[in-house]
Amino acid sequence: MATESKGKIGVLIEEHFDGTEFRRFNEYFPEQGYEVEYISHLWGNKELHFGSNPENDQVEYHVTVSTEVKDIDPADYKGIICIGAYAMDRLRYEVNVKKGQKNQAPAVVFLRKAANTDNVKLGTICHSLWLFCADPDLIKGKKVTCAHNIICDVENAGADVIYEGDVTTDLVIDGNLITGKHPGMVDQFMETFVKEIEKN
Repeated sequence: MATESKGKIGVLIEEHFDGTEFRRFNEYFPEQGYEVEYISHLWGNKELHFGSNPENDQVEYHVTVSTEVKDIDPADYKGIICIGAYAMDRLRYEVNVKKGQKNQAPAVVFLRKAANTDNVKLGTICHSLWLFCADPDLIKGKKVTCAHNIICDVENAGADVIYEGDVTTDLVIDGNLITGKHPGMVDQFMETFVKEIEKN
């Protein structure tokens, strides 16, 4: 017998996403009663197909996305997660840029709306704080963690990266933002994300 969904978790995604996170999101969140919906900028297409980071020259995971980030309301989701690896860097891309103008990439515009929507949790893991770095107002003064590769970007955007000794800490919660260090702690990240959603 089908159980009623507790709501949707939107996952921003593009080419070169992290395969471990993708696999575990698809397993864990539905087990907890949440529908996973993949979201991207589709560039005028009905759908786009993306592959995970190659491992041993093989792209193990593929996803077809038909939800355009420009057409959705963050309030329709319990949470929004930015998937790890290089996907979020791709979602920062702007065709035309103007000196002094904030990033207008559709995913960044959506993230601004999501950050200002009550009761919507935001999650990042590994490299995915890159999307927040496209507009420093999104993370200025926020306590976060991230992959060591992007510490300089995140700190330059004004965030407070939390350390444990000589490494960044595994998980940080600051208000509606939950950040995870890397895919090795994806289970802890997902469990915490669901707990934070269910606090509301």
